[in-house]
Amino acid sequence: MTDVTTVAPAVSKARGAFMIETVTWVQHWTDSLFSFRTTRDPGLRFSSGQFVMVGLEVDGKPLVRAYSIASPAWHDELEFYSIKVADGPLTSRLQKIKVGDQVLIGKKPTGTLVLDGLKPGKRLYMLGTGTGLAPWLSLARDPDVYERFDEVIVTHTVRNVADLNYRELLEDELAKDEILGELIGGKLRYYPTVTREPFKTQGRITDLITSGKIFEDLGVPPLDPAVDRLMLCGGPSVLADLKTLLVERGYEEGSLASPGDFVLEKAFVET
Repeated sequence: MTDVTTVAPAVSKARGAFMIETVTWVQHWTDSLFSFRTTRDPGLRFSSGQFVMVGLEVDGKPLVRAYSIASPAWHDELEFYSIKVADGPLTSRLQKIKVGDQVLIGKKPTGTLVLDGLKPGKRLYMLGTGTGLAPWLSLARDPDVYERFDEVIVTHTVRNVADLNYRELLEDELAKDEILGELIGGKLRYYPTVTREPFKTQGRITDLITSGKIFEDLGVPPLDPAVDRLMLCGGPSVLADLKTLLVERGYEEGSLASPGDFVLEKAFVET
């Protein structure tokens, strides 16, 4: 079920630590995944890859969770990619929003998945599981990414093939985009993997890295701290495994205060 109706941008109102924005687009991908866009206050500034608190007012109080912003920093709307949890305090309500409804958007975006947290490098890997794809949707549409790296590899690991949302965007549409296409050129690579159904690429991303299959499939050398940089986003267990895997290979975690070889983000909605 898709609702692509648009509404005229509204001047957002403020309520405490939040701005009140209007829903402009909703896309239900599956019974457990959906995306939506809202208006964006002209004063909201963020870097591609950051997250912000998003939610609804319930019984006169804000009910919010951290959501990575899926739209790039230059876009005039805000996009988010969410799971649906039937009894989740927030997503059980949020999944029912329609165009024209209002949502709360925090005034202070933050997060570690920003380019300035990384040292210069040749190749950038963005490793995401589930809705951990969201920050890559922002960064893959940011010109600065392609100015800093010669090759950009976005991986998306999901349980079922139907969960590979945004596949067409990453596989085909961005390279043909009127504005970004020339800049992206052949730099963007998309590597989807599925863990519970037959697919051309199967398995957890950690196993595909350990076995070397991902590098064989992409035709690139194994991970090298001298040239490869990584961003990680997804469930806590896979992040822990990926971090261990990278540290064992000589990688150092980075931050804005001290740029390194990889950065990770734990903030993504689970309820």
